[in-house]
Amino acid sequence: MPKLTFITGAILVVVGLGGYLFSLTNETDHWTALIPALVGLLLVVSGAIALKNLMAGVHIALVLALIGALGMIMPLMSLGDLFAGEAERPAAVVSALISLIVLVVYLVLGVRSFIQARRWKKANA
Repeated sequence: MPKLTFITGAILVVVGLGGYLFSLTNETDHWTALIPALVGLLLVVSGAIALKNLMAGVHIALVLALIGALGMIMPLMSLGDLFAGEAERPAAVVSALISLIVLVVYLVLGVRSFIQARRWKKANA
């Protein structure tokens, strides 16, 4: 899980920085485009914590991923406008969608690893 946490964090940093740089080229720069990058950095930090204390680091990472995923829902309210070509900030909607998908996949894999660890513990107890 720590390796997956680092990968997920890195993907989110790239998505956030890419969204921000895209917004700069369109002269609509909004610092909120950096939110996925911030979540990604926090995941990288929690991945580093997981290297020292696996359980604590992964739990922190999963809580951050859940909060981040919930935070991506608001920009996705404009998803219909994006498909209609009327979105005010299409890059923000696309960035939020990519971030949400990455975070949900990470959450599913994290919960799955917890379930497998518990089963392994019961089988070896």
